[in-house]
Amino acid sequence: MKSDKLVKITALLLTVVLTFLSNFATADEPYYYAKNTYSSGQHTEVAYEGWRVNDDGTISLTFGYFNHNWQEELDIPVGENNFFSQGEADRGQPTHFLPRRNRFTFDVIVPSDFGDSELVWEVTSPNGLTRKAYGTLREDYKIDNIIIMSETGSLGAGSSDAKIRANIPPVAELIGDEARTARVGQPLRFQTRVTDDGVPEPFDPMRSIRLLLGGAASVFATPEMVRNMMMMRPPLKPTVAKNNGLFLSWNVYRAPETVAAVQDVVHFDPPQIKPWEDTRPSANSPWSWLWIPPELPEDGIHEVSVSFDEPGTYLLWGRADDGGLYHDQYLTINVTP
Repeated sequence: MKSDKLVKITALLLTVVLTFLSNFATADEPYYYAKNTYSSGQHTEVAYEGWRVNDDGTISLTFGYFNHNWQEELDIPVGENNFFSQGEADRGQPTHFLPRRNRFTFDVIVPSDFGDSELVWEVTSPNGLTRKAYGTLREDYKIDNIIIMSETGSLGAGSSDAKIRANIPPVAELIGDEARTARVGQPLRFQTRVTDDGVPEPFDPMRSIRLLLGGAASVFATPEMVRNMMMMRPPLKPTVAKNNGLFLSWNVYRAPETVAAVQDVVHFDPPQIKPWEDTRPSANSPWSWLWIPPELPEDGIHEVSVSFDEPGTYLLWGRADDGGLYHDQYLTINVTP
């Protein structure tokens, strides 16, 4: 009897705790957000994230984007609808745009004497809307690791400490050649070695709940109970929030212009964790309320299989992300009929 009573008390306490964590969201908020979101047909915003000085004196201008669609992945080849000015039009920008907000997607390296110059990224979406991002060295756009971790949602308000401030990015190493050949319909397997310093500490809802509950009640908090309670509560609303934990995700970065719907012809196995801010509760994304970091291979080597339904040259983008910082790798695959 005493045990049953403790279980009931634990469930009640979990409800109170998770209600608090949900930031007291009001009933009409979900409807407001739902009626202003779209699965397809919308444009992408382009974003200038900021700049930082590299060890060799050059400067990295960092860009990202916000595809307003929740499902449609836009394909905009380099050219009149996707280019940089001044100078070279092709600065390594993506031509395949994943859904929603994608922060710190790529860098453009400029010389140390860039000074008051300006680099403009202009993108016109399939629906005809044009957006521009202006890369400058304005002081208020200067970024560092703390700002990156804060902007991606890895750091909450007032949650920084000496350990996380010393965080260094993970390292992703593609094993084998950076350019490979495959045939249509035949899976290509490749491996990536990922190493990290273990910072920040991976998100563990059980640990968090037990710390909040404390005492005997924490013993009766099971993973199933915690997950069920979390599913009944809306996600945090004040700002972007990310569950920390190391993961690797491979996605399409560029694809042949002849392929109309890239997301339908490129297949990854296993399905990749989303590197974009999918905040829906059950999404396979670190920004999801219920997402838990994956188990990592003991040797740090991640194996992925990819197959293609259409021929052409594809550029894949792999991001190792520890929750706060990241490291990218690229793989070119020439797909023959």
